[in-house]
Amino acid sequence: MPELPEVETVRRGLEKHVVGKSIQDIRFAFAKIAVTGVDSFRPLIDGQMTIQAMRRRGKYLIFDFGHLLLISHLRMEGKYLMFENQESIPNNKHFHVFFTFTDQSVLIYQDVRKFGTMEILLPSQEEAYFNAKKLGPEPTKKTFKYAPFERALLSSPKKIKPYLLDQSLVAGLGNIYVDEVLWAAKVHPLRISSGLKKAEIKRLHDETIRILQLGIEKGGSTIRTYRNALGEDGTMQQFLKVYGMTGQPCPRCGTAIVKIQVGGRGSHYCPKCQKL
Repeated sequence: MPELPEVETVRRGLEKHVVGKSIQDIRFAFAKIAVTGVDSFRPLIDGQMTIQAMRRRGKYLIFDFGHLLLISHLRMEGKYLMFENQESIPNNKHFHVFFTFTDQSVLIYQDVRKFGTMEILLPSQEEAYFNAKKLGPEPTKKTFKYAPFERALLSSPKKIKPYLLDQSLVAGLGNIYVDEVLWAAKVHPLRISSGLKKAEIKRLHDETIRILQLGIEKGGSTIRTYRNALGEDGTMQQFLKVYGMTGQPCPRCGTAIVKIQVGGRGSHYCPKCQKL
């Protein structure tokens, strides 16, 4: 599943290629992707609305048309591909949404599993939309404050890995980067949040910011089917320390990395560095 660094990489790619373009037509080959209904996208066509900005909140992409917003969630395997014109588009049964611009270029949403979603909102609805999803702050020094993060952990009976994954503490962490953050902070994924030491919480906070920013810098991780908006590979997988490294030596102590199930998710950790 694309996590925050991958989605931010997609956003940057789209920003270069679609901002300033005006909509001529939108065609849905799979209507269920349009959560608010296919008809809700009609004003974008009738008004030949122009994409004024590409934004992101957590793992959500925001196509900002000024008077309307298109919120896109890639889910497991969603991706965007850009084509110069209709004639250059290959046949592909996984191409589900076609955005044709007035310059005849086409943006296509591809999704093998069809889990992705698109919604149309008014700008005035954006804050309430993300509040309803209990989305935590962005993982930056400016927005991800330590004090409320510490308070939330020390008062919670939840296991630390599922808690970091639920997006309420901080937006954008997924399975790959949570494993990396926990390893960097020397915290076992099954530790109870309220039992963490303050020094451990501080490391979790700081490593979350550092690792997600590194992921953005490296263009995300290319693992299995993930590629960015232009079909290019990221390089963050070259910097992963534990995710997908079962049986390989821990980069810190040499102990073999172990994989267990935590909350239904495969979790990689070092049994010596990350004691339960």
